[in-house]
Amino acid sequence: MSEHSIQIGGRTVGPGRPCYIIAEMSANHGQDLEQALAIVRAAAEAGADAVKLQTYTPDTLTIDCDAADFRIGKGTIWEGRNLYQLYAEAFTPWEWQARLKAEAEALGMDCFSTPFDATAVDFLEDLGVVCHKIASFEIVDLPLIRRIAATGKPIILSTGMATLAEIEEAVTTARAAGCTQLALLKCNSGYPAPPEEMNLRTIPHLAQAFGVPAGLSDHTLEIAVPVAAVTLGACILEKHFTLDRSVPGPDSAFSLEPAEFKAMVQAVRTAEKALGGVRYAPSERELPSRAFRKSLYVVRDLAEGEALTVDNVRCIRPGHGLHPRHLEQVLGARARRALARGTPLSLADLA
Repeated sequence: MSEHSIQIGGRTVGPGRPCYIIAEMSANHGQDLEQALAIVRAAAEAGADAVKLQTYTPDTLTIDCDAADFRIGKGTIWEGRNLYQLYAEAFTPWEWQARLKAEAEALGMDCFSTPFDATAVDFLEDLGVVCHKIASFEIVDLPLIRRIAATGKPIILSTGMATLAEIEEAVTTARAAGCTQLALLKCNSGYPAPPEEMNLRTIPHLAQAFGVPAGLSDHTLEIAVPVAAVTLGACILEKHFTLDRSVPGPDSAFSLEPAEFKAMVQAVRTAEKALGGVRYAPSERELPSRAFRKSLYVVRDLAEGEALTVDNVRCIRPGHGLHPRHLEQVLGARARRALARGTPLSLADLA
């Protein structure tokens, strides 16, 4: 495992490895356990490597208060709502999470979560999660970062809204508290996020600046954005996942449906194959096409001893004759033998 890779469960995640693709369930279960289980199954069918949950209650995340500070302002899809009421609708019941994790693992996926306070960290540690995710909004919660880092588990940290200085402070805090395996995700915390604000070129900069695998937490509704991220070196992709975007919910508006998610996974895997390495020689599939290059051919019957001219020798397809670089050399030379029209020219044909 290189210094720019981390280990999530039995899998190495980092440069040169297949991108680790996370389906974020968030609030798309609609407080229905069967819906949550169906999301896990659909995520596996769509090709996800992991399902991610969120572990909080409205009381661990905020307080029940209707003062102006606790009402969501303009600029988001939750405008005007009370924070406590929103989180009461969106949270994933903790008593479900062991079952959802077991279902995911039975289908070959990892299942982990975003803890939002110390009690959630303890709960997830008891569940035996393989890693912890820290949300963009929590990048400033340094005590929480210390608590998560102290578990010794790998951390995936989203960086939406954060300045470079804030990211550096969070990374320094995590490492000082014991984190040895860290990944950073470029994120735009708009819901949904416009592609023109994604600034994906930040991904390789994050990797280089902090010596970590970097990836993307994507809130666009596009498939092209995560594919572009992979071409820039994203090692992890996180995308919100729902069974049906038309069903109202706090996160449905910026979540992919199963067919869309599957198409994204397939496009990412194709992009990974296409990236390859630096290569200039012909590939195995290209070798037969070399015949379609041009070369020097006799284009009019030549008698023995007749001079080669632009009228009887041309550079044409196919590529079985002399290389075109020899054209100036052979013009004016004489034929050693009679040459029929359509003969590939060789140096042995020249007197």
